[in-house]
Amino acid sequence: MVPKFDVRKANAEKKYAGDLSFTFEAEPSLVEIPFVSISSPVEANLHYEILEDDSVEIAGGLTFTLKGNCSRCLKETERQVSGKVEGYFVPGGEDGEDYSYSNGVIDFGEFLRDSVIFLMPSRLVCSETCATPDYKED
Repeated sequence: MVPKFDVRKANAEKKYAGDLSFTFEAEPSLVEIPFVSISSPVEANLHYEILEDDSVEIAGGLTFTLKGNCSRCLKETERQVSGKVEGYFVPGGEDGEDYSYSNGVIDFGEFLRDSVIFLMPSRLVCSETCATPDYKED
């Protein structure tokens, strides 16, 4: 389950910046590599900062493990994927560029789905023979 963040509560407690750490199960449909799936919960380590206009900046990292068949030789393999993510949330905004939130609560669902898709490699290759200099990974 993807957590929610209560901006009103953080403002009331004068916690205008802080860290959020949690795990969540990513949707299987986010993986478009044939014969590959996310084999572990996604670990999120994020930092938030609430700005004066109640917009919220989120930055941090996600880590997850892909497991399945190598895209080149079909041998069973797995690979840890990690990367930096950032998002900007505005109250009630619908301009298409930023994420919006309503009633003072941010639902990270869309942001986390987008972040996992962004970090997803285009293929999964084993490290033994297929990850050679002439066959570069993403």
